[in-house]
Amino acid sequence: MTVIEILGYVGAAVIIATYSMKTMIPLRTFGIVGNCIFIVYGFSAAAYPTMVLHLVLLPLNSVRLYQMLQLVKKVAAAAQGDLSMDWLKPFMSSRRCTAGEMLFRAGDTADRMFYTVSGRYRLVEIGTDVGPGQVIGELGFVAPGNRRTQSFECVEAGEVLTISYQQVRELYFQNPKFGFYFLQLTSERLFRDIRRLEAAAAEARPASIGGAPAVGGAAPGR
Repeated sequence: MTVIEILGYVGAAVIIATYSMKTMIPLRTFGIVGNCIFIVYGFSAAAYPTMVLHLVLLPLNSVRLYQMLQLVKKVAAAAQGDLSMDWLKPFMSSRRCTAGEMLFRAGDTADRMFYTVSGRYRLVEIGTDVGPGQVIGELGFVAPGNRRTQSFECVEAGEVLTISYQQVRELYFQNPKFGFYFLQLTSERLFRDIRRLEAAAAEARPASIGGAPAVGGAAPGR
């Protein structure tokens, strides 16, 4: 058996290992190794169709591996304190919205999340305005029953980016680290909202004097 034949068998073994990978980063890594081996094999054995095929697959595997590594890196950084979800933009689709359009209603089945790019929006039930650069609907991914708790309306025409929960699941299965950081990030956003509501409730309570509620008219000004 010649060295070239051995190289071909090694390349075949690497490709078989590639198809046995369960997550995306090891799959792309083994794919790149296999591409390199078959490029050398194809050139040495004058198997030019094989060489051309792997010359095409090598940059494709390299780009996909880079994208996944960057995704994990960015979402890990976000989970450490930056609550932005800008790292999801490359995986999202653009959608134009018109004034008065209801993107979803309370009680609807939640199947996607939104990132506001331009325009103005409102969470109807709590009367909260939403401007550009905000993520809406990510908690529906982990909520029991996946039901919307608010209605989301477009007030001024603009653009949103959307990603389905199925796409988020696919990203999770491709790399479990993404799923861990995503859940950590959404949990932090949930706790942040709870803290904001608690602070608002505390401010809305009647002022008291000496530990007793104020009487004889309106509460003192803040």
